[in-house]
Amino acid sequence: MEEILNDSVVNDELEKFEKKYNEELKNGAVSTNTQFEYAYCMVRSDFASDMKTGLVLLEDLFVKHPEGRRDYLYYMAIGHTRLKEYSEALKHAQAFLEIEPNNQQVIALEELIKKRMDIEGLKGVAKATGAALVVGGILGLGLALLKK
Repeated sequence: MEEILNDSVVNDELEKFEKKYNEELKNGAVSTNTQFEYAYCMVRSDFASDMKTGLVLLEDLFVKHPEGRRDYLYYMAIGHTRLKEYSEALKHAQAFLEIEPNNQQVIALEELIKKRMDIEGLKGVAKATGAALVVGGILGLGLALLKK
């Protein structure tokens, strides 16, 4: 599963689908397939702004084209995971599993998301504890200086 989350789009591939998307947009109508291909590339970009654009395109497809919801949910879960938006990623993975409950790839993704949420939660606790210790140390030092 890690390899899917670490898979980055090749710049030439992104440019190819971006050009196709923009040409169709300029001509008045972007096909579902073109929008999906471009969104898929954007979600695999190394840049957060591209990933967010890809997610917007996937969300639009999800609303307008129910026949592809399964694929859109999967890549939205991937995109949100890559952005470390684990709550959103988990919602999309779980929605996918409502459609296809035995999909082992998405079950593995769901487990990975939960694991990362736990790790990030522990990091948050560690940061809060560290900050409290620093503040406590400063207050203690201030009190010690006042007593002199």
